[in-house]
Amino acid sequence: MLSFNNLELVLGGKTLFDDVSLTIHHHQKVGLIGANGTGKTSLFKVIKKEIEVDQSSVSYPNDLRISYLAQEVPASDEIALQYVLSGDYRLLEIQHEIELAEKEEKFEILAELYETYSALDGYSAKSKAEQLIVGLGFKSEDFNKPLKDFSGGWRVRLNLAKTLMQPSDLMLLDEPTNHLDLDAILWLSNWIKSFPGALILISHDRDFLDDCVSFIAHLYHQSIELYSGNFTQFEILRATKLAEIQSNYVKQQKEVAHMQSFINRFKAKATKARQAQSRVKALEKMELIAPAHIDSPFNFTISETEKISNPLISLSDSSLGYNTPILSMVNLSIAPGDRIGLLGPNGAGKSTLIKSIVGSISLIDGQREAGTNFKVGYFSQHQVDDLDLSISAFTHIQRLDETKTEKQIRTYLGGFNFKGDKVKDSIHLFSGGEKARLAFAIISYQKPNILLMDEPTNHLDMEMRHALTIALQTFRGAILLISHDRHLLNSSVDHFYLVDNGRVDIFNGDLNDYKNYILDIKSSDIKETKKKVKSSKDNKDDNSKLIKSLNIEISKLEKRLLRLNAKLDKANLKLADPDLYKDDSSDNLQDLIRNQLELSNEVELADQEWMDKVTDLESLS
Repeated sequence: MLSFNNLELVLGGKTLFDDVSLTIHHHQKVGLIGANGTGKTSLFKVIKKEIEVDQSSVSYPNDLRISYLAQEVPASDEIALQYVLSGDYRLLEIQHEIELAEKEEKFEILAELYETYSALDGYSAKSKAEQLIVGLGFKSEDFNKPLKDFSGGWRVRLNLAKTLMQPSDLMLLDEPTNHLDLDAILWLSNWIKSFPGALILISHDRDFLDDCVSFIAHLYHQSIELYSGNFTQFEILRATKLAEIQSNYVKQQKEVAHMQSFINRFKAKATKARQAQSRVKALEKMELIAPAHIDSPFNFTISETEKISNPLISLSDSSLGYNTPILSMVNLSIAPGDRIGLLGPNGAGKSTLIKSIVGSISLIDGQREAGTNFKVGYFSQHQVDDLDLSISAFTHIQRLDETKTEKQIRTYLGGFNFKGDKVKDSIHLFSGGEKARLAFAIISYQKPNILLMDEPTNHLDMEMRHALTIALQTFRGAILLISHDRHLLNSSVDHFYLVDNGRVDIFNGDLNDYKNYILDIKSSDIKETKKKVKSSKDNKDDNSKLIKSLNIEISKLEKRLLRLNAKLDKANLKLADPDLYKDDSSDNLQDLIRNQLELSNEVELADQEWMDKVTDLESLS
C-alpha cells in the first residue's frame, strides 16, 4: 500500500534518512518511534507530499485516502458538531449536490444522490460524530458551541474527532494523546483497535502504543527498521540485540543489577492485592527492557531528605475548591513511603486536591495538618511556565545552593543531559522537554520527602519518560501522582484513588479495572446521547431528508413498474396470438417466452422493492 524505496532526505543540512526502504501494507498498525529530531514528523510530511523527495522513493495508489491529525486548530464561529462532521468531506459534497438538485427540481438526479448519501452512511453520520465527541470527553451541551468557546487543548480534541470522522485507508496520528486525559486515551485506544484501515502512530506513551500497534518502525542512525510486535516486544527485541554487542555488556549488567535491586525491594513489600501484583509485573517488565535504554542520555535520581513525619500530610472532612467546593468531605492521610495514583476525568478536581495538599490554595472547610518535617517537591501542569526564562539552568541551581562549585553544578546538571554550553544558555531558548528536565533537576536538588506530580510527562520524549520512571521507582519518599501515562502509573504507584463526582475515594482495582470502568461509562454516555438525539431537531431534519429520499425513490419505482407492466402486457398479447404456435415460428416463440419470463421477474423484483420502500416510509411517518 505504502512503500519507501531508497528514500533520502536532507533538511537544514542534516541527513534524516539515508537509503531507507520500507513497506506498510493494508490494515497494518505501525508505531513510529525514535529520538526527537530523527525525522518522525518529517516522514509524515513526505507521505503527505508537503516535503519534496524523489518521486520514485515514495509510492502509494492515487486513490489512497489519507487522514492526518493537525495540531493547531484556530478559534472560529464554526459549530463544534459541524466542524467534526466536516471531516467526512465527501458526504458534505453530496449534501451540497442534493441541495442544488432540490432547488432545481432534478428528481432523477436526486434519487441517485440519495442512494449515494445512504451508501456513505449519511443518515448515521451525525450520530457517529456525536459519539466521537462524547468519547473524547465532551458533553452533549458542547455540540452546538462555536470553536472559539473552547480552549486550545479542547479544540485539538475536536480536531482529533474530525480526523477520526474522515473515511480513510491510511491514518497518520502525530501525538494524538496530547491534551487528552487518561479517560479519553483509554477510549481512543479502544476506537483505534476497531479502525479497519492502516495506521502510522507517533507517540511517547508506551502503553498507548502497546494497545494500538502491532509493528514498530524505529528511526535510528538515519534509517528505519521495522519490528513485528508492540512497543514492549520491540524493547525486549532491541535489548536482546544490544546485549549481543560486547562493548555494551558491562554497562548493561550494571543497569540490570540496579533494576533487580529495587525489584527485589518492592517484591518484598507486595501483598496479594491485585494492584500490588500489577506493580510487580510492571517492575519485572522494566528489568527485561532495561538494556534497551543503556544508550539513553538521561540518568538521574530524586534524593529524599532523611527527616520525616508520620503522617506527612492529612486532610480531614475537607471541602476543596475556590469560591465553591469542587470536592467535599475529603479524608486523606499520606504516610512516608505511600505511593498513590489519582484517577478521574479532567475537571473532576485532581489538580485541586494536589494544590490543596501543597497549600497553594486554602481549604474552604475542614482541616489540613502538615507534619513537622513535611517537605514537598511539587511539579505542576504549568511547572515549565514558572521557570525564570531570563536566566540559565546553571543559575537556577546556583540560587538553591551558592556553596556549590561550578564543577559540582555542571556534574549535577549533566545527569539531566545539560552539558557544555547548554548549562549557561538562557531558559527562553529551551524546548518544552528541556524546561521539564530542568524542573525535575530543581525538585530533586531540594530533597523532598513527598513528591506531588501533576502530569509530569507532558513535553517528555520516550527516553526521558523512562528515566523519570526509574527515578520515581528509586525515590524512597511518598508519591502522589496524576498522569495519563499508564506505564508510569503502573511502575510507580501501589494503589489508586478515584477523584470524581465531588469525592475522593479509594479505587479497588488496577488500571485494567479502571479501563473497563471508563469504557462502561463512555458506552452509557453515548447511549444517553443517542436518546437525546432521537428527539432533537437535528434528528427530525435527518428524518425529513430520509422521507424525501424515500418518496423520490418510490415515485421512481412506480414509473418503472408502469413501463415494465406495459411491456409485459405487450408480451402477453403476442403470446396469445394463435399464429405464433405454428411450426415455422418456434424460434420466435422461444424468444417471446424468454422475454416474458424476464419481464415478469423484473416486475416482481421492482414490486418487492416498492413494498420495502413504502414500509420504510410508513415507519418514519
